[in-house]
Amino acid sequence: MFNLFKKKSDSVAPTKIPKHIAFICDGNRRWAEARGLPPLMGHRAGIANFENLVDWFIARGVTTITFFIFSTENWNRSKEEVDFLMDLFYSELKKNLKHAIEKNLRYRVIGSRERLPKRLADMCDKLESESAENTAGTVVFALNYGGQAEIIDAVNAAVRAGEQVTAETFETFLDTGDLLPIDLMVRTSNEFRISNFLLWKLAYAELLFVPEHWPDLVKSERLWQFVLDEYAGRNRRFGGGKKANYAGRKKTGK
Repeated sequence: MFNLFKKKSDSVAPTKIPKHIAFICDGNRRWAEARGLPPLMGHRAGIANFENLVDWFIARGVTTITFFIFSTENWNRSKEEVDFLMDLFYSELKKNLKHAIEKNLRYRVIGSRERLPKRLADMCDKLESESAENTAGTVVFALNYGGQAEIIDAVNAAVRAGEQVTAETFETFLDTGDLLPIDLMVRTSNEFRISNFLLWKLAYAELLFVPEHWPDLVKSERLWQFVLDEYAGRNRRFGGGKKANYAGRKKTGK
């Protein structure tokens, strides 16, 4: 009996499930420092339980999940931290390849490969190519990614093609052109910015900012359910809104 009630209380109406959730994974270093750990250990904690999070959301009807893990501005961090992250990303993507095969998931890595270490860039290519035909869901890593750079590159590609573009055709020039629009963006660690993240795809996204640091959210099913419940309570109108009585007259019912 308890399990029946628990299942009912945890459910979210299927029509209100976001198809594409994007996470800005913030607060790894603050999480570590609050626990007296070396800051870099926060990054390692940030990938713990990652695949369980993916499986949980996919099982509930989310079809695309994007994670902002390294921006074009993050190269300004110390060499020690950048080198640590590049090694961590390589190890994680290598593990994700097994996950992709086991769970029939397609993985994408968006952003420029130019500054990445060669073995990491090669692993990005391998992960994408070997999971390209998988159909159970899409997992996206934004790695060395900047939203403005993506749009500028797309504009230049359209110019080279000599084409006038519409909103629909312009998307074909974007690195993210094959991805669904973002329904919900979640940023952790009480940061209230979008930080040059997926600017085109965020056009009509719902935004959710939470106080928990990313290593806390990545391992908490309670917080995952909160994310879905919060989205289910939103009223998305896409600029339409309710019809207003601009004349100011009361309806007579006739």
